[in-house]
Amino acid sequence: MDVLDTASQTVDKTEQYVNMAIQFAYNYGPKIIGAILIFMIGKIISRWIQHIVVKLMRKNKLDETLVTFIESLVYIMLMIVVVLAALNTLGVQTTSFVAILGAAGLAVGLALQGTLGNVGSGVMLISFRPFKVGDFISAGGETGTVAGISIFATTLHTLDNKVVTVPNSAIAGGNITNFSAKEVRRIDLKFGIGYGDDLKMAKGVLEDIIKEDNRVLSDPAPFVGVSELGDSSVNFVFRPWVKSADYWDVYFDMHEKVKLTFDEKGISIPFPQMDIHLNKIEDKK
Repeated sequence: MDVLDTASQTVDKTEQYVNMAIQFAYNYGPKIIGAILIFMIGKIISRWIQHIVVKLMRKNKLDETLVTFIESLVYIMLMIVVVLAALNTLGVQTTSFVAILGAAGLAVGLALQGTLGNVGSGVMLISFRPFKVGDFISAGGETGTVAGISIFATTLHTLDNKVVTVPNSAIAGGNITNFSAKEVRRIDLKFGIGYGDDLKMAKGVLEDIIKEDNRVLSDPAPFVGVSELGDSSVNFVFRPWVKSADYWDVYFDMHEKVKLTFDEKGISIPFPQMDIHLNKIEDKK
């Protein structure tokens, strides 16, 4: 009898579990299947929308860094919507979940305020393109050639071959000087001669130096003229136009050529001097 009772109880429990499983499948099966379908279809649609957004951005020739960033951002946002929709199908109250997610997002945003500022500035720099990789710029307190532009920071190579990483917020929040934006640049130099030197000859020498250099452009026309009568010298402004790539070579060469030519022509280049007069005071006794 004990064996029969035990077997009967086992059968009853099995039937009970089966009934519970059937009831669970009846109550929640359609919801689970619906949630799975929503997730799978939503994922496919998210990929499709992501593909369209990327295609449109590349068609408008946006920077690839910005395209990649927005591509990831769009997909993450769409998948959050899909997951919430799937949870809502299962009967999960997503209202509180959204509130918690919003509060967490706010807390993270406050904690990463500086980082998010760099991201926003990076998007702005990449979108408006005040400079590109390879340009020589001065921004964020640094000067150098742009080696890379990311969402968070811009990398510069300085003239002495240092690598400087500047946060995008520091660049976007200040003035940006792009020395490579134009094909030609003007070199602004100043040279002084003594008051006793021949002014017309000195001006002619400076003009000849410009004419003899093939790197100096004729259009825009260069300019040489007297800018001021200084305390100890007559000062000339010396302004040749050159291609941006030749700027520094011409800049340094002109200093050397002017000094050597002035020495050859006997034209002096004054330097600050101080005359000290000593007066002897006799001791009266």
